[in-house]
Amino acid sequence: MRNLILNDGNIIPIVGFGTYKSQNQEGIESVISAISNGYSLIDTAAIYGNEEAVGKGIKASGVLRKDIFITTKLWRESLGYKSTKIEFEKSLKRLNLDYIDLYLIHWPANAKNYDNWQKTNADTWRAMEELQAEGKIKSIGVSNFFQEHLEALFQTANVIPSINQIEFHPGYWQQELVEFCKRQNIVVESWSPLARGKVFGNEVLKAIANKHNKSVPQVCLRWIIQHDVIVIPKSTSPRRIQENMNLFDFELITAEMELINKLQEMGFSGELPNIWPDRI
Repeated sequence: MRNLILNDGNIIPIVGFGTYKSQNQEGIESVISAISNGYSLIDTAAIYGNEEAVGKGIKASGVLRKDIFITTKLWRESLGYKSTKIEFEKSLKRLNLDYIDLYLIHWPANAKNYDNWQKTNADTWRAMEELQAEGKIKSIGVSNFFQEHLEALFQTANVIPSINQIEFHPGYWQQELVEFCKRQNIVVESWSPLARGKVFGNEVLKAIANKHNKSVPQVCLRWIIQHDVIVIPKSTSPRRIQENMNLFDFELITAEMELINKLQEMGFSGELPNIWPDRI
C-alpha cells in the first residue's frame, strides 16, 4: 500500500474504503471485510447515518486502533463554533472511539445559505483547530471547498486544511482546483470515483482495461492514484472490495493517463458547494 504524508506530518493511505449507503449489519460486515482485505483508511460521515455500524465493524475486525485511520465529517447544517463541538462529540460517541484521525467540514457555508458564510466557515474551523489541539482529532480538513472557500478560510485559519475531499473521477476531475490545492500543500481526496457508474460503458476505459487485463473500475482508481489523489471506493461486495485494492501491480502509461484526462464530462453529480442544497 502506498501512503501520502499530509501537511501536518500525519500519514494516510492513498486507497481507503468508503461507506456511503452502507448501514446496519451490512455496514458492519463491509467494514470487517474491508479491513480483512488490507484497507486501513475507513471513510464515513455523520449524514451517512452509519457511524455506529462503522465503529462496530472496526471493533469486530480485531485490528488495533492505531493501525486504522478513521475519517468522519461535519454536516453542512451543523456549521458554527458551538454546533461543531457538539456534533463532533456525537460522532465520537457513535463511533465509540477516543479520537478521530481526520475530521472534515462536509460542505462549506455559502452566500445562498448564510449572511456571512466566511465567518461561519471560520468559526467552524476554529472549533476544529481547538479539538485538534486537545488531541481529539489528528488531522483536520475540508470537503467540497472551491478555491474561493479555501482562500477565505486562509484569512483566519491557524492550521491549513490537510485534505480537500472533492468529486473527482473520469469525466469530471476539477483540474484547476486540484492544482490549487497541491500548490497549497493540501492533499486531494476523491469521492464518486466511478462517476456514479457512468464509467462502465465508456469505450476508452474498456479498451485500456482490456490492455492491462483489469476491470474498468480498477483503471479508474489507478488513474486517480496516479494523480496523487486519495481514493475511497465503496462496496458491500467482498469480491469488489478485494478487487478495488488490487491497484498496485500495473501502471497506466502517460498516453493512457492523457486519454482519460480528456474524456468528456460524464457522471457529474450536479452538486456545487456555492449553491447547495440546489443541484444544477
